[in-house]
Amino acid sequence: MTKSQNSKQYDLEERTLRFTKMVIAYCKNLARNISHFEISKQLIRSAGSVGANYIEANEALSKKDFLMRVKICRKEAKEARYWLNLTEPTIYNSNVKELLLRESTELMSIFGSIIRKME
Repeated sequence: MTKSQNSKQYDLEERTLRFTKMVIAYCKNLARNISHFEISKQLIRSAGSVGANYIEANEALSKKDFLMRVKICRKEAKEARYWLNLTEPTIYNSNVKELLLRESTELMSIFGSIIRKME
């Protein structure tokens, strides 16, 4: 792996970590009700899974294992977008919701591009 590829790998690890941290902060600011409680749990799990699976992909033992993990990353980013769409942000964090929706979509595109290049 070249230095440029290695740098991109860690940039994406950092980006997925920031995404998860932003999701956690966003969920803390949602209205306190039973539906948001359940949605937040699912949203945090799927957002966290994006980064965790990308780290696993970078430690893959084979190309096939790497590809499977990246596909899971894409799937989890899509799931996070689904849960985000179900939230009803307060007036103070509606811009954050839009930012997170854009980021989840961009992550899906990035992982989709990686998959296309590998297949």
